[in-house]
Amino acid sequence: MNKNKFYVTTPLYYVNSKPHLGTLYSTLLADVAARWNKFLGKKVFFLTGTDEHGQKIAEKAKQEGLAPKEFVDSMIPKFKETWKLYEIEYDKFIRTTDKEHEDAVVKWINKLEGNGDIYKSSYTGWYCVPCETFVSLEDDAEIVCPTCRRELKKISEENYFFRLSAYEDRLLKFYEENPNFVIPKGRLNEVISFVKSGLKDLSISRKGLKWGITYPGDDDHSIYVWADALNNYISAIGYGSDDVKKQEEFKFLWPADLQIMAKDILRFHAVYWPAFLMAAGLPLPKRLLVHGYILCGDSKMSKSLGNVVEPEILAEKYGVEPIRYYLLRHMSINQDGHFDIKNLENHISGDLANNLGNLLSRTVAVAVNNGLDNVKAPEAFELESLALHEKCGEVFKDFWDNMNHSQYHLALSHLWKFISEVNVYFNDQKPWALAKENKELFEETISATCHCLYVIAILVWPVMPKKMHELLSCLGHSFDLKNDYEGELRKNIWNKNFKLTKPLNPLFVRPEKNKFQ
Repeated sequence: MNKNKFYVTTPLYYVNSKPHLGTLYSTLLADVAARWNKFLGKKVFFLTGTDEHGQKIAEKAKQEGLAPKEFVDSMIPKFKETWKLYEIEYDKFIRTTDKEHEDAVVKWINKLEGNGDIYKSSYTGWYCVPCETFVSLEDDAEIVCPTCRRELKKISEENYFFRLSAYEDRLLKFYEENPNFVIPKGRLNEVISFVKSGLKDLSISRKGLKWGITYPGDDDHSIYVWADALNNYISAIGYGSDDVKKQEEFKFLWPADLQIMAKDILRFHAVYWPAFLMAAGLPLPKRLLVHGYILCGDSKMSKSLGNVVEPEILAEKYGVEPIRYYLLRHMSINQDGHFDIKNLENHISGDLANNLGNLLSRTVAVAVNNGLDNVKAPEAFELESLALHEKCGEVFKDFWDNMNHSQYHLALSHLWKFISEVNVYFNDQKPWALAKENKELFEETISATCHCLYVIAILVWPVMPKKMHELLSCLGHSFDLKNDYEGELRKNIWNKNFKLTKPLNPLFVRPEKNKFQ
C-alpha cells in the first residue's frame, strides 16, 4: 500500500435534473478532503461524475422528448458549471456512458461469470424505479419503497443473478476486522444488522431495457444500473484497460482511501460494492464517509419533493466561499443537517464578517495607521501573548486530528472558538492605545495577532482557498502547496515577519449589505 497517495470519490449523480444543495454537499466534502491531503503532501486523485443509465433516465428523457443519450449529454454542462462555480477541483469527471467505463463493466461481468458468481434464473418481485433498486417486502407491508416512499412496480422476468449470499460470512468478517470502515461508526452497525438478517442473491440485469450496458452475450438484457455505476470507481482509474500506463495507475491508486456518499445509498456501497470487489479479487476501499440529509423544515431536500435550494442563486447572493464554509461548519457529518437562510445569514455576519474579517481589518488598520507596516517576530512574549501562543498550538493539534478523521464541522467549530479568543486578546491589549503608550508591547500585540491570522488562514485554506489567499496577501504571504506547512506548524514557533497592506475590500460582506439582497 502506498501511503503517500489519496484517492477520494463522490457518488455518481443521476442526471434526471441539475445539481442541488445535497449533491453540492457531497462534492464539497470530497473537495475539502482532496485539498487537505494535498496540504499533507500526498498525490491526490479526486473522482466525480454522473450515472446515466437505467429506466429512470430513459423515462425522464422520454418526458423531455429526447433520445436518452441526447438527454444525458444536455445535463452534463450543468454539473460541470456548478462544480467550477464552487471551486471543486476534481481530477476526473466520469460518465457511465464513457466507452472505457462500459468496456470495464463488461470485463468485470465476464470475470465474475468465469468465477461462477453469476447465474441465470427467474425473478418476481418489487422494483423501485426512482431508487433503481429491488425491494423485499413483508407479507403485510405497504407497497412503497422504504427509502423514497414512492410506488413500487412488480416485475416478473428472467434475470442474471450475482451470488451475493455466498459473501455473507466474508463481509461480516471484513466488518469485524475493519471497525473504521464506515464513518460514523453507528452506520456500520446498520450494515452489519442488514447482512446478519440474511443476504439474498442480487439481480444484476434487466430484460428489455435498452438504455444501459448490454449484458455480454445476451442482447435481451442490460446490466443492472447499480452493478454498472459502482464500477466507475475502478473503471475511471484503469481497471480492465489494456494500456500499460493505465494499469500502473490502477495499481497505484486502488483501493480508494475515502468514498463519500449520503446515507440513503450506504447499503449499495457497504454491502454490494465490497461483495463485487471480493468476487473480482480486488482490495476493498479503506473508508466510507456517510453523511446525513440536508433538511428543509422536516423534509429531506430532494428533487422529487421540489424543496431544493439552487446553489447558483446562493452563490450569487452570498458568495461561493461563505456557502462552502457554512455547509462544512454547520452540517454535521454524523447526523442530518437543517438548512435555513436566516441561520446562514447570521453565521456569515457573525463567524465570517464580524469574527474573522473584522479581526484582519482592525489588526492591519491599527498597525499601518501607526506606521507599523513591517512586523517582525518578537524574541519574547509577555504572559498574555505567550498564553495565546500556547493556545494556538493546542488548536492546531485539535484541528489536525479532526480533519484527518473527516470531522470537518468539529475542526472548524473549535477553530472559530479560537478566533473569538484572538479577538478578546486584541481588544484586551488595546493596541490603538499601546501605539502611543508602549511601542514594544504594541508591536508584540500586532505580531501575535498576525501569527494567529497566519495559522488560521493556512488551516482554513481547504475550505475557503480564495479568501485565505486574500487574507495571507494582506499579511505579505502567499499559499504554496510546496511548503511544508505541517512541519512548520508542528514546531509551534512564531518566527514570521509580515508586510502589512490594508485589504482593498472587506474580506467578507454582511448579507444585509450585499448588493443582491
